[in-house]
Amino acid sequence: MNQTAIFWPMLAQVLLAYIVYAVLGRRRFGPLIAGTVRPRVFANRGGEPEGSATASNNLMNQFELPVLFYTLCLSLYVTAGVWYLTVAVAWLFVALRYAHALVHLTSNRLGLRSALFAAGYAVLGLGWIVFALRIAGGP
Repeated sequence: MNQTAIFWPMLAQVLLAYIVYAVLGRRRFGPLIAGTVRPRVFANRGGEPEGSATASNNLMNQFELPVLFYTLCLSLYVTAGVWYLTVAVAWLFVALRYAHALVHLTSNRLGLRSALFAAGYAVLGLGWIVFALRIAGGP
């Protein structure tokens, strides 16, 4: 398998971070332009409107668990460990991150959001197990 195939799910995850940045920008600048909030509201966490606070929280999420995802992908690439299973795991993780972000930025249903996070966490853990087995000489 082409080792660079692992970069496509990475790029999709990067795109998600940019999408969330755009949502955050809209949710912050919309009220500013409308004059419903003052710029000072965004100076410290906790004072901003719920919609932008949620987007801000989701943006922070894009730099937590996904950091382990990027590390895994790069580790797979440099050890020539990219194969169909690892690419599938990477795409599944990214799909779960998109679903998590969608729920977080819309309905923000905590139960569903938590389940999606847990599924992504488990899938990423599986990816790390597969990586460990590969470098240990396994399949």
